[in-house]
Amino acid sequence: MTSPFIPENAPFSAVQKAWLVGFFAGMHSQMLQSAGSVDTANARTIHILYGSQTGNSESLAHDAAARAKSHGLVPVVNSMDEVEIGQLTDMSHVLIITSTYGEGAMPDNAEMLWQAASADSAPRLEQMNYAILALGDTSYDLFCQAGKDWDERLAALGGKRLLDRVDCDVDFEEPAEKWLSEVIPLMAEGAETVAVIDTQAQQPAKSQYHRKNPFPARLLANRLLTAENSSKETRHYEISISGSGLTYEAGDALCVLPVNCPELVANIIAALGCSGDEDEPVGGELMKLSNALRDHFEIKLPSKELVEEIARRSGDQELNGILQAGDKDTLSDYLWGRDLLDLLLQFPNVEFSAAEFLALLKPLQHRAYSISSSSKPHPDTVHLTVASVRYDAHGRHHKGVCSTYLADIADPHTPVKVFFTPNNSFRVPSDDSLPMIMVGPGTGIAPFRAFLQERRARKASGNNWLFFGDRNAATDFIYRDEIEAMQAEGVLTRLDLAFSRDQAEKIYVQDRMRQHGAELFAWLEQGGYFFVCGDAYRMAKDVDQALHDVIRSHGKLSEAEAIDYVNHLKKTKRYVRDVY
Repeated sequence: MTSPFIPENAPFSAVQKAWLVGFFAGMHSQMLQSAGSVDTANARTIHILYGSQTGNSESLAHDAAARAKSHGLVPVVNSMDEVEIGQLTDMSHVLIITSTYGEGAMPDNAEMLWQAASADSAPRLEQMNYAILALGDTSYDLFCQAGKDWDERLAALGGKRLLDRVDCDVDFEEPAEKWLSEVIPLMAEGAETVAVIDTQAQQPAKSQYHRKNPFPARLLANRLLTAENSSKETRHYEISISGSGLTYEAGDALCVLPVNCPELVANIIAALGCSGDEDEPVGGELMKLSNALRDHFEIKLPSKELVEEIARRSGDQELNGILQAGDKDTLSDYLWGRDLLDLLLQFPNVEFSAAEFLALLKPLQHRAYSISSSSKPHPDTVHLTVASVRYDAHGRHHKGVCSTYLADIADPHTPVKVFFTPNNSFRVPSDDSLPMIMVGPGTGIAPFRAFLQERRARKASGNNWLFFGDRNAATDFIYRDEIEAMQAEGVLTRLDLAFSRDQAEKIYVQDRMRQHGAELFAWLEQGGYFFVCGDAYRMAKDVDQALHDVIRSHGKLSEAEAIDYVNHLKKTKRYVRDVY
């Protein structure tokens, strides 16, 4: 039985025709199911490939799959690191949903496929019909660059673009939903048969608490982990999720929606020459300026639009010269340590009305923190390990947005708005007998505290090795008592420490890796998993280089063979990073 057909000369636009095809296909699916006759052998398969660093693209990929099923399509969802370049030649209908990592880079799980696709040897893809949804953040210069790169490359390889790429800012839900509502019917257009699949039975139930509706949790504990005389302020938090119905896994992130510092809000209002009582439209309702700045807008880091408008209105030669040169490094150096208030104070003759000012701000975003507890021993609480950001610059004291919001909560009854972001790749090995190597200096230890709790709760037999370090052992050895207790219990098999400033020559975790490279390689050869958490821009790159060096040296491999070895670890999810 074939699905309904709409003639080419029917008086509908392409999008209208695609929608009608999808509608009739869904109805046709129900008819087939009622009749008990379903032929899925010839049903159209669409491949949904996602590149994701924090889980948003993965979640949208599964949303797309559910929508595809309802239109009689057979969706196949894959992380990009599960796909070989040659397999693309067998894909006729493809959706790519990808975020952009850092300054224009591919997410970790998209890197290998992208390298293969961008090579001169990449196969032609004339058979492919594709569409792309890109997730990004306009505060970065290379906004949605990963999605743009895929779009250009697939077209260059002969692919047919079914729908213009959609680039989403941090508030991605509405444009993503609109894209799905348009692209899935286009993917279904012309399909002759439909697959009948009970989508409700296969889709996991989504929590009622999410980014648009966070759970009002309660802060149970807030204690200082670093010593009073440390150059850092790192804190341990315990947050109650009791009664929420929420669950989490070791490796997931807890997202916190902060409230802006009241003092900073007041100072910005004063710099604008406003009272704070001005009623302004925000999200379709009138709101006091003070409330809008406190709860709804980013007021720490100035947006590119605000910087450009201040430059234009002030006529400042230095700032305008930097912007006109287009050198992002020079602009970054200029803005280093400055916040939005610093710019207002620096250019007091630049005036904004409340409405003009709000129009130049970005929405206040959640902050994601790697969870430092396992839900097995802690089902009703979530632990976080957070470094508080505080510094003096440009004649003022500055504070981080969310880190000091948590640190400075005085009333324990204050609700903390939270939701979870799953990280299905960053997980304790399902095989409890396999070794686990964890590299997490500073607050990067957070998920590995959770991993060790998880291993202990599961009574896992596999060996566990932790590389940890910071500046000084006397002041910055956070969770020392717990770590040493786990060593004594045998949960933590091996611990290597790197406190960079305890000796004349600085020592880092990557140096310890090289020192013990033979044993590290032996653990990998035993099927070990290699995890990294922490700073993406320096530490993670240095650790990656050290890993390649260890494998090349102790595996007696060429540089190309070492790269292949590491790529195999990535592909099998045995080398995974949670970096920021």
